[in-house]
Amino acid sequence: MAGGWSRDGAVQDQIDASVEDAIARARGRLPQGESLSRCEECEAEIPEARRRAVPGVRLCVACQSEQDAAGAFSAYNRRGSKDSQLR
Repeated sequence: MAGGWSRDGAVQDQIDASVEDAIARARGRLPQGESLSRCEECEAEIPEARRRAVPGVRLCVACQSEQDAAGAFSAYNRRGSKDSQLR
């Protein structure tokens, strides 16, 4: 599929490298170290199963859900037409 002077498979190699880089960045943002037994936001107990499943966890499920929802906001209207975004 590669064109020009590139060898066959070069485009797929580039895609694979991009995906690997994205996975490495995502893993680097995961918490690491010892998990807390109490949430650092609300002081609720963090269940043992969660502490084993997510090494380095610092928030309870409720606080983590709130934090994830707050980070999901986007200023772009991705569902609207181009015209609605240009106004």
